[in-house]
Amino acid sequence: MAPPAEISIPTTSIFSPPDGSKAYTLYNITLRLPLRSFVVQKRYSDFAGLHAALVSLVGAPPPEPLPAKSWLRSTVSSPELTEDRRAGLERYLRAVAEPPDRRWRDTPAWRAFLNLPSSSGTSASASGISMDSGAFRVDGARLPAIGLRDANAAAASDPGTWLDLHRELKGSLHEALVALGRRDNAAENSARVEAGAAAKRALVTAGSLLGTLQDGLRVLKDGGRLGDGELRRRRDLLEAARVERDGLDRLSSSMAPSPGSSAAGAGMASAGERAALLSPSSGDGHQQQFGGWGGGGAGVNAVAVARAGGRVLGAPLPETERTRELDNAGVLQLQREQMREQDQDVEVLAGLVRRQREMGLAIYDEVNRHIDMLDRTNEDADVLGRKLGVAKDRVKRL
Repeated sequence: MAPPAEISIPTTSIFSPPDGSKAYTLYNITLRLPLRSFVVQKRYSDFAGLHAALVSLVGAPPPEPLPAKSWLRSTVSSPELTEDRRAGLERYLRAVAEPPDRRWRDTPAWRAFLNLPSSSGTSASASGISMDSGAFRVDGARLPAIGLRDANAAAASDPGTWLDLHRELKGSLHEALVALGRRDNAAENSARVEAGAAAKRALVTAGSLLGTLQDGLRVLKDGGRLGDGELRRRRDLLEAARVERDGLDRLSSSMAPSPGSSAAGAGMASAGERAALLSPSSGDGHQQQFGGWGGGGAGVNAVAVARAGGRVLGAPLPETERTRELDNAGVLQLQREQMREQDQDVEVLAGLVRRQREMGLAIYDEVNRHIDMLDRTNEDADVLGRKLGVAKDRVKRL
């Protein structure tokens, strides 16, 4: 496995166990890989266990020594000790991850410590960590790809991993949308219940990520780590995601159509229409048309029209994953959400244009004032030159 592009410990957190036991310090390890970034939280005892495992497996300690344990002070009550240990642990991790010598970072203990997949594809059973379809599982529980358990709060406090966490949010919303499509198109009651529960779980995850991202944005604003323009852009991203989640939540709360209800009355495509929808062309010879849904620049240009041979959804583009599982009502709702997002983008762009216009007018006024000042300076210089000429004539006469 290639070494991480960057590994650091930018921040720490104080964790108080809910059972009332002694609080301890968590070190937020940020890994920036070529395709993604994530945050892992570890305490000092985890580092000590990693060091012992590396020495045992390799037969030699890493190039950088592990910071010594303090018996007289606690990092919970000593910010100076916390900072010294954070810097030392960061040097320790970089000494393993960055040098050409790969002996320590090729061990299962190192990959399990950072929650990375093993090189052979097998799970790190010693730490309870495994890979399943690209998602980490710890003790049998599926965890967000951004990190483990409460590491999302630390990820949201970093400008880079904040965007990765936002991608996790968009993925949860898309997962909920697909599950709702399966629920509305399911023929059996058990399948509808299972799809509805999956949509609810995805929406709960999205709501949790929304709150975490909002808190992280406040931390980034207070720390001055982002400019005003970037803060506005990220607030707009959160607002668009919140609107999308609210719309999906309303769809999830609505009652799924029963198997015996008519397709037209429930706003649900029939089996024949679904088969025609997935076919390359409609029964009457017309090519199926689907609108694009990505990036916010493309949207559906026409409302779904039920036909004997299928439905028409705008420009002649192939159907996307977001529309394939939806019936007519779902496509219409998705269109409205997309149009709402586009309206919000237009409003943001209009605000930027207005600010640019105001800045241009202010610059124009300032330039005019400077021109007036230069004209007055020239006039004063001319008057002073005439006075100097008169004074020279008087001096000559004297």
